[in-house]
Formats: sequence, C-alpha cells, structure tokens
Amino acid sequence: MSDANYSNPIELEITEPSRFNEQAAAALVISGALVAVADRRVSPVERDEVIRFIRERGLAPHISDDRLSSMFDELAARLEEPDFANVVIDTLRPVSDLPLSSHLIELSERVAAADEDVHPHEVQAIKLLRLLTLVLPRAKPVEAAAKG
Repeated sequence: MSDANYSNPIELEITEPSRFNEQAAAALVISGALVAVADRRVSPVERDEVIRFIRERGLAPHISDDRLSSMFDELAARLEEPDFANVVIDTLRPVSDLPLSSHLIELSERVAAADEDVHPHEVQAIKLLRLLTLVLPRAKPVEAAAKG
C-alpha cells in the first residue's frame, strides 16, 4: 500500500492553527505509542497514560480524549509497519521547533512504566526518541516557503 493511501494527520505543512494543534498532539502521542509498541504488547493502560499526561500538562486542550485515543490507536498500528521510523520522523518533524522535547521524553518514560514492566525494547525506544529530538531537522516556517 502506498503512503498516499494512508490518512496520516501529520504529512502536510502547518497552514492553520488547528492543524498545528493536531500536529503537536500527534507528536506527543507518537512518543508514547513508540514505547507502547516496543515490547509488542500495547496495553490500554499505556494509551490511558498518554492521554493522562497530555491532560495533566494542558498540552492539547483543543483535542478531545476520544480523538487522542483514536490517534494513539492509529499511530500504534502504523508503528507496526516496516516504515515505522519514517512514521516517527514525519510526525515529529513539523513540530521540531517547539520546546516539546522534555515532554516527549517524560511521556515516553511514563508510558514505559505504566504497565509496571519496563521492557529492554522500551528503553531502546526511549533512547531512539532522545536521539531523534536532538538531531531531527527543524521544520521550515510556512511564511518563508511562501515568500520563496
């Protein structure tokens, strides 16, 4: 199946504030989903921890719990595909200029501990996420692209 057939909410450039909110929420969700799928056992408690973390921090107030839950399920399913690394990168890149790194890491650590069993693959997923937040190319501002 080609990438064009997926309705990934992260693929387009940010052109409106509501889209920006969706992309920031997806970046948070993917950090939790990446850890959740790492041990091949996605637990509902892991998805609940993602939503709880986002709500406690007030990070996506415009997005409902149902939407966050479905976003988690969609992204977790995509992370089971062979191109999972591209899914993570494509989800994080649009918001790479935001100060979300500490939230992404803290969220991933909380998800790893949520089922009370931190698997070695979950630790590797957290290390990968740390690396990606350090080296991911920065998003290009839409205004600069429009002027060029």
